[in-house]
Amino acid sequence: MRRALVLGAGALACAGAITAAAAGFGGETTAPPVVRQAVEPVLRQTLTRIEPVNGVLGYGPPIPVPGAGQGTITWLPATATVLRRGRAVFRADDRPVPLFYGSLPLYRTLRTGLSGRDVRLVERNLWALGYRGFTVDGRFTPATSAAVRVWQRKLHLPRTGVVEPSSVVVARGTVRVAVVSAHLGDPSSGPVLSYSGTTRVVTVALDVALQELAVRGSAAEITLPAGRIVRGRVTRVGRVASVAQQGGPATIAVTVAIRDQKALGRLDQAPVVVGLRGASAENVLTVPVTALLARPGGGYAVRVAGREVPVELGLFADGRVEVRGVTEGTLVGVPS
Repeated sequence: MRRALVLGAGALACAGAITAAAAGFGGETTAPPVVRQAVEPVLRQTLTRIEPVNGVLGYGPPIPVPGAGQGTITWLPATATVLRRGRAVFRADDRPVPLFYGSLPLYRTLRTGLSGRDVRLVERNLWALGYRGFTVDGRFTPATSAAVRVWQRKLHLPRTGVVEPSSVVVARGTVRVAVVSAHLGDPSSGPVLSYSGTTRVVTVALDVALQELAVRGSAAEITLPAGRIVRGRVTRVGRVASVAQQGGPATIAVTVAIRDQKALGRLDQAPVVVGLRGASAENVLTVPVTALLARPGGGYAVRVAGREVPVELGLFADGRVEVRGVTEGTLVGVPS
């Protein structure tokens, strides 16, 4: 009897082997696939949403310079020329039209007896260029007029002692010639050239739906065409939305300054990707996004020790997601 039982057990083993072999040669019975899964701990950290948007690295939007209103263009600077205070922006009838620094365009003829911010602008520029003998007080006195005459004589201009609005170009500081639109011999009545700043920045036409990401002073990450990442900071946010001509979304202009100009090489008018910092969640529990499991009845869960644990989700950022329902350090399953 005992031998019969042993033989029976052997027969069963052989039958099992034969069945398994048959399955391996086209049978319908297959072993379930083995899903390998790694684990990662639940971390406590600060999440910050980074929104990538397209931008252009250059010297900023060009600002047009009108002509002097009369005369003929007789000299123009080359593109990319850097112009500083006192330098000629262009020449009309072979007379220079120099650059003055300031934020207020000249809008009237300045002469003895007038006062105001425009007078102070002219006085500050004359003083900085070495033409003095007057007080910088916003009053156009005979002493101011005398200094203007000395300046005009130095530039070979008519020594009138008055300053016409068209006799200078006013910009906020040193400028770089962006585009030269006029030609020698053209009448000095239309656009002559456009200038920009001398420091490269990134300009972004930001969808108004994302305008909460553009906060003046906030940090940004700029990915250059070669893949290098440089740091930047939002310095200007437009207040007026522009509507695309072909039915695109309304946008606002955002400027991002870059401190490390050397890291940019010689790039100009180059497409870049700007990572704008959005919402932030501090001291929260997070798991990799890949750890999330969609539940049949809705919601999400994570796998802990072979079982699904429901979790509530918060902020998504940098491949991780804020979760509630698990404790710090818990090991959750992730695809290996």
